[in-house]
Amino acid sequence: MKQILVIQNKRIGDVLISSVIAQNIKKVFPESKITYFVYDYTAGVLEENPNIDHIIRISEAWLKKLPNLVKTLRKVRRDNYDIIFDPYAKFQSRMMCLCSGAEYRIGLKRAHKQLKLPFYTHPISFLEQGSKPCGKAIEDRVHMVSDVFLLKTPDEVPKIYLTSEEKQYDAIAHIQQPVLMLGVLGSTPNKSMPYPYIARIVDWITEHYQVTVLFNYAPHQKAEAKRIYEQCAHQEQIELDIYENSIRGFIRLMNQCKLLIANEGGSVHIAKALNKPTFTVYSPFIHKAHWATFEDGVMHKSIHLRDEKPEAYSQFSREERKKVEANPQKLYQLLTPELIIASLAPFMEHHLGMHKK
Repeated sequence: MKQILVIQNKRIGDVLISSVIAQNIKKVFPESKITYFVYDYTAGVLEENPNIDHIIRISEAWLKKLPNLVKTLRKVRRDNYDIIFDPYAKFQSRMMCLCSGAEYRIGLKRAHKQLKLPFYTHPISFLEQGSKPCGKAIEDRVHMVSDVFLLKTPDEVPKIYLTSEEKQYDAIAHIQQPVLMLGVLGSTPNKSMPYPYIARIVDWITEHYQVTVLFNYAPHQKAEAKRIYEQCAHQEQIELDIYENSIRGFIRLMNQCKLLIANEGGSVHIAKALNKPTFTVYSPFIHKAHWATFEDGVMHKSIHLRDEKPEAYSQFSREERKKVEANPQKLYQLLTPELIIASLAPFMEHHLGMHKK
């Protein structure tokens, strides 16, 4: 029996995407015991997953303190893992690999970059570009398994598992159907569109479709979500009080909704794992090719300013993206509601044509 650790202390979408490592390494070692090491607020996307035996939940702030990191390194050593996967590939996780004593230490790195210490027995370079519908981020993680072990039938679809009780969740049964989930804010301010733009898109949806709209946002963003709501013209079609403040709660709620429209992030990956149609708005600094999973223009569609107005970018190198990320508002102003609605309209027509006003 192999003891396997996957270190993915990052955000919700990253953790969900990295669950493909468990479902693929289980094909290689069916009797293995798999542990995930993640930030506590992300663990909900892994719960009930039959491929994962144990979840170590830690606080992001706690792990950043050096004494706590040292404690973690010692615990990983004591737990005597046979295989460690490190898709996170940052200082903390690399040190966990280095100190673990694991026979197989498999981690991602940028191509042509030489690591200063032998963190990994098997350093795996990020693919230069994706070639499959699942997208490059998932391909990279499946490749971590297939490059080291014989993997006959790769599984490239992240999955979320609900209990029977969770499937019976009925918080929206009493309101006007269909119900649309709108991710009105990004996970950080620089991933959020200007509020008047968001309100204009909500207005277009409620003017053209007989639907109920729910807002999704992080619990600490409630006041900001209320500001957007106050700018919307058809508030009678928005149910602001129906909200879940946990990942598992959002999963239950999203599972009952018709589709999701949102900024790129964890909610999009959750909706896709639940097999719900998604329309994604990418932040100007996000490399779409890395995170555009399963986008076929029908079930899953998206918009990125670089696709609409490539002249707005002098280049799209790693350095240029960092500059845009530091101050994206100028480019966000160019991603107008009219541009977004022009792309959104056929998506809505395909999935909701019968519900037009």
